[in-house]
Amino acid sequence: MNNTIKNKIVITSILAILVSVATAQNNWVLITNHDGIKVYTSTQTNSKIKAVKVECKMEATLTQLAVVIFDINTSTQWVYRTKNCVVLKEISPEEIFYYAEVDTPWPISNRDFIAHLKLSQNPITKVLVIEAENAPYFLPQKNNIVRIMRSVGKWVVAPAGKDSINVEYTLYTDPGGNVPAWLINIFITKGPLESFQKLRKHIKKPVYANAQLPGIKKYFKQINIFKL
Repeated sequence: MNNTIKNKIVITSILAILVSVATAQNNWVLITNHDGIKVYTSTQTNSKIKAVKVECKMEATLTQLAVVIFDINTSTQWVYRTKNCVVLKEISPEEIFYYAEVDTPWPISNRDFIAHLKLSQNPITKVLVIEAENAPYFLPQKNNIVRIMRSVGKWVVAPAGKDSINVEYTLYTDPGGNVPAWLINIFITKGPLESFQKLRKHIKKPVYANAQLPGIKKYFKQINIFKL
């Protein structure tokens, strides 16, 4: 096989990947638009479980939201049906492993998961990206609790002016086991909306007013007060 043919194959493969990614990203269907919070779902290849995306604007700073997300011990106060949440290992202020247990209605067994949370920031745009990668084998499984083996979450937070941010959150989770469709639908449609409604209130607590995180650069919107 000559180099020309090889290059064509490589280019074709890259284009195919880009097209499939673009298709997946554009396959979002709006299911809820309430209180300025938009919730979308998207079908996934080889899975009956849909992914979820949430978009909203918040009156907060980049740092405040990041600190709230990394303040794992308070997740039970705003994350939908979170029964227990604790940090397992801190690599740095911007990278941790944490454990969470999700309270599910009887007679379904509770679920738990372990996430590897990492923060990064674009030095130019100041956009924050917080990724939650699944780490199911970090701890042994517990009796009577089903370990979630497939899960991936991502926060993309962009400055929208002084003390204002645009938030995009995406999540795909396979709860495992024989979970009925009605329960999955509750978590998909009701959970994200309730979580973000509570998050807006939670982030306003005085403890986060002067929040600081070493890895985050501050954003100041420049305003030209002179008319040319």
